[in-house]
Amino acid sequence: MTETCLPKSLDAWGSPDFQAILKNELEALGVEGLPLQQGLSHSSIALDGNIQAVILTVTEATLHLSIKAGLFYTGIIAGCNCADDPSPVEAQNEYCEILVTMQKSSGVASIALA
Repeated sequence: MTETCLPKSLDAWGSPDFQAILKNELEALGVEGLPLQQGLSHSSIALDGNIQAVILTVTEATLHLSIKAGLFYTGIIAGCNCADDPSPVEAQNEYCEILVTMQKSSGVASIALA
């Protein structure tokens, strides 16, 4: 589980721009802030860069927001880099879902693989 702060999303809560702002903040976290490595299914190393988030559900509780999001990203299969290595060098498409629990008082969020 990763912990981060999503201040722009907290400020936007209740506005029509909330999901777009949350999407942007999640995408900006990159490989370091999201459990992309743990979510791999077709490759062995998650790549930073081409991350796209889709907000699936948002549920409000008294003290926090529970958010389920899908993440589209890419990874590579790390081989031995030998001339005859059969591993593909192209990026492989990946997808995983995360659960974000954001405190309504501070914007502090825990992020875990769903």
